[in-house]
Amino acid sequence: MSQDIFAESAGDRQLLAVSPSERDHRQGSLDARVVLVEYGDYQCPQSGELYALIQAIQVQLNRNLNEKNYLCFVFRHFSQPQLYPQSQKAAAAAEAAGAQGQFWQMSGILWEHYQDLGDGYLVEYAANLGLDVTQFLRDIAGEVYGDRIRQDIESGRRSGVTRTPALFINSIRYQNALEFGPLLNAVIESGGLV
Repeated sequence: MSQDIFAESAGDRQLLAVSPSERDHRQGSLDARVVLVEYGDYQCPQSGELYALIQAIQVQLNRNLNEKNYLCFVFRHFSQPQLYPQSQKAAAAAEAAGAQGQFWQMSGILWEHYQDLGDGYLVEYAANLGLDVTQFLRDIAGEVYGDRIRQDIESGRRSGVTRTPALFINSIRYQNALEFGPLLNAVIESGGLV
């Protein structure tokens, strides 16, 4: 693995402190060759751009590889309310939608509309997804998923995350360009296809 692709911190690689598990929101199998973990914030435009980039890489790999269990994508919350005042509520909205089986659908909407995350918008997004809006609002108001979001943030901090987006490939911090070509190459290299 080339050293320039991954971050070095005080001579040591930055490693993911909490391994991906069944508790995580993920697309793909945890035993995939390559596991990507993004720490993101729904109000951070770069987090949404990284999510879209990863989606494009998934499409490319699915088109060009015959291996179905190559890539797993995990998303973890790293809300930054000091920078993005609606980030905590957006994370709670994603979790509330997830409780109704619509985590990824809500996540896509939140990133697409990262500038429109006020209460009225969140209700509109929930209704458009066909969620039980009363339950959705009850979950957000009751801070039902506050502990889960805090656990994600704490695992990020333990992994050296200080801002979003932060990406780990097979538990090693990636800090090269968040562009299609370099990231695709890092994913392919991490999966042993080079």
